[in-house]
Amino acid sequence: MGPMSARKQLLIVAHTPSPNTERLRDAVIEGASSAETSGIDVAFVAALQARPQDVLRASAIIVGTTENLGYMSGGLKDFFDRIYYPCLEQTQGLPFAAWIRAGSDGTGTSRGIETITTGLRWRAVQEPLIMKGEWREEFVEQCRELGLAMAAGLEAGVF
Repeated sequence: MGPMSARKQLLIVAHTPSPNTERLRDAVIEGASSAETSGIDVAFVAALQARPQDVLRASAIIVGTTENLGYMSGGLKDFFDRIYYPCLEQTQGLPFAAWIRAGSDGTGTSRGIETITTGLRWRAVQEPLIMKGEWREEFVEQCRELGLAMAAGLEAGVF
């Protein structure tokens, strides 16, 4: 086996404009990077910096965003706009999951992500994690579990 084929990469792309959303991002990375999933390379790229090449290298992806005015953040939308056509043909079937930090109900953001990822023909392997309302510490653990579940599923070949 060549050096490129040995390890799978889980890409995490998120827009985290506040200390609390940075904690959520860090929890996803921590869960994905845990000892149980040592066969997976975890890469984080901020939404505004992520490039098509980052997505093309990924075996699976987790996207994270705040909900802004009932929709995903401009940062995550910008990411999708920039990678859409360069990745469209080559990333069909890419397993993905999403987390949303929503002040209201998160449905508009979830729908927006679903519309774009359906166009890309990516495959949702988990329901979106929507964290609604006032900040709760349990959000951090939910994000850690999301990262772990995605990395473990990728490592086990479930998707």
